[in-house]
Amino acid sequence: MQLSTIDIVVILVYAVGIFGLAQWVSRDKSGHEKDTSDYFLASKSLPWWAIGASLIAANISAEQIVGMAGSGYAVGLAIASYEWMGALTLLIVGKFFLPIFLRNEIYTMPQFLEQRYGDGIRTLMAIFWLALYIFVNLTSILWLGSIAVTQIAGIDQTLALIVLGLFALLYQLRGGLKAVALTDIVQVTLLVLGGLTVSALTLSEIGGDAGIVGGFAELTRRAPEKFDMILSPDNPFYSDLPGISVLVGGMWIANLSYWGFNQYIIQRALAAKDLPEAQKGIVFASFLKLLMPLVIVLPGIAAVLLAPDLDRPDAAFPTMMRLLPPGLLGLVFAALIAAIIASMASKINSIATIFTLDLYAKYRGKQTEAEDDTGKKSDERHLVFVGRITACVSILIGIIAAKPLLGGADQAFQFIQEFSGFFTPGITVIFMLGLFWKRASEAGAITAAIASVVLSFLMWFDWSGTLPALVPLNAVPFMDRMLIVFFISLGLAVMASLMRPAGAEANRIETAGVTYATSRSFNLASLGVILVLIALYATWW
Repeated sequence: MQLSTIDIVVILVYAVGIFGLAQWVSRDKSGHEKDTSDYFLASKSLPWWAIGASLIAANISAEQIVGMAGSGYAVGLAIASYEWMGALTLLIVGKFFLPIFLRNEIYTMPQFLEQRYGDGIRTLMAIFWLALYIFVNLTSILWLGSIAVTQIAGIDQTLALIVLGLFALLYQLRGGLKAVALTDIVQVTLLVLGGLTVSALTLSEIGGDAGIVGGFAELTRRAPEKFDMILSPDNPFYSDLPGISVLVGGMWIANLSYWGFNQYIIQRALAAKDLPEAQKGIVFASFLKLLMPLVIVLPGIAAVLLAPDLDRPDAAFPTMMRLLPPGLLGLVFAALIAAIIASMASKINSIATIFTLDLYAKYRGKQTEAEDDTGKKSDERHLVFVGRITACVSILIGIIAAKPLLGGADQAFQFIQEFSGFFTPGITVIFMLGLFWKRASEAGAITAAIASVVLSFLMWFDWSGTLPALVPLNAVPFMDRMLIVFFISLGLAVMASLMRPAGAEANRIETAGVTYATSRSFNLASLGVILVLIALYATWW
């Protein structure tokens, strides 16, 4: 596929416009130089619309658009459970987690762990998250994004990797989180409009004279197996989405970890000007999540009829874009780039935040404005500089490591979920106990982290050639595996906490005065999300 001149013009207008907007919102106030609070937490002043849009922009990237559309092609609508159950998870995060985080002025997830458990777990998890963000998440965004750009624009994939990485770096390097969050409303608008355009045109192509509605009816008639939300055990993809477990099992573990305890997601809510504003942003993001399968999954399912012989499922979305006329193709391509760039910029900023505040500043003994308003001006300037250098190094590593790590993955989205699932149960145990059980200790937290990785490996590895007795463990679907590992890790963490209790001074998280009461508007909006979810699952169970 080749881009026309008008497509190229549209893409250039987008690139120049969004870069210019990012630089404009990154301006320093007169007489004020950026400090760590400005750069890493957007001065703790984000409005609800920026929080909600930025949550989705950080979440929806190449690993969602290209990868999840590919899973829609291979699996069907069942993959939309990641989106729809994510909408429900966001409401839980807003009601039960954010009040504690914001009451304690948390700015990073490792900082919460230190205040709750101690220094050791903060350092351990900071290093873990840096490794995960760089070698799993950042590389996947770059790799899948470069696949899409290569298939649509016909340019060399290595060149696409470099251009995407450098643009995302430069776009946010000056302004930090503020540059990312305040431009994400534009990115999300472009993404939603672009995705809906692809969905509409693919359904129109299927429906012919019957139009979009007729196309959808034809798609459900000719590919009914792609519209089962709950897969049966005889489905070839049951191991990826094991039936009812997506509603009451391991997907909850993945979603709570991702939306509640993931720095590059929750950082937006932590930068809110107050709790009600953060909760409004959460509800906004929840409604956007309900919409995402129309943007992402539906084009992949439509490709089952329009392009049934694709070599790789991840080619589904780029292939459907070939239906677009000149000009509109450029607009949708710009939307795809917007999603890639926004998510990558968010990831880069969170990598810089964790390294600078949780490792560098901590072990250099620096106080920061982000933490307690006592940072020295010279230290603040230096720490912002360190954050920018960290951003540059992280994207360089991501560009170099992307192909070796992901070049052979068939469904990259499923790869990301399965690999992350090694660590997810332990993370969820650590935070849930830290938030809601006062007797949890650092020994219990470290036990949960280690047990999660060891148990997940034991259940993932193919033991047929070494220990045949363990082969049945390998047959457990990865989502069920996460649930099993979660409960075992939870039990071990409780035992370790009781055997090695923490001193009274170890827990510095304040819960006095924390209220879980939410506004009438939050409650009504949450009810609306729940009713929509019930209707969706009742229709396509």
